Amino acid sequence: MNRGLIHIYCGDGKGKTTAAIGLAVRAAGRGMPVLIAQFLKGRESGELHVLAKIPEITLLRGKAGDKFTFQMDERELQQTYDENSKLLLSAVEAARAGDCRLLVLDEIMGALSTGTVDADLLRSFVERKPAELELVLTGRNPPGWLVEAADYVSEIQKRKHPFDRGIPAREGIEL
Repeated sequence: MNRGLIHIYCGDGKGKTTAAIGLAVRAAGRGMPVLIAQFLKGRESGELHVLAKIPEITLLRGKAGDKFTFQMDERELQQTYDENSKLLLSAVEAARAGDCRLLVLDEIMGALSTGTVDADLLRSFVERKPAELELVLTGRNPPGWLVEAADYVSEIQKRKHPFDRGIPAREGIEL
């Protein structure tokens, strides 16, 4: 078995999830079992339909909410924390059981920065991940300890984006 490394795709630019999905498809194409856990994702993106057809890829999604975390009251924040932590625990257990060789924690940084996931569970898992597991984490503003633990840190910087000119997300491109 090869040693698995830790990848971070971060920054304010478009393409963090896209990069992680591309790596997942590449790994699946080589017969590697892949688990993708998506945190804080709203409506379904087009790639979900294709990923569901790839037998090597398992997709776990948190409950999509209709609010941003800053719009939630305490009860909703606690419910989001509980759901995200349960999703993370499921992904961690699958990785520890050897059910995947590549684990993608998509938008985990958003859940971390909003306090809507068990940060201690994530840190413990990163520090003690299975040696052969390739781990990918996405989202803005990774904490320093995570950057230090990573082998790859790719920061995607926004220089221009159509949303800034009032162009909404388009099916098949942004979602």
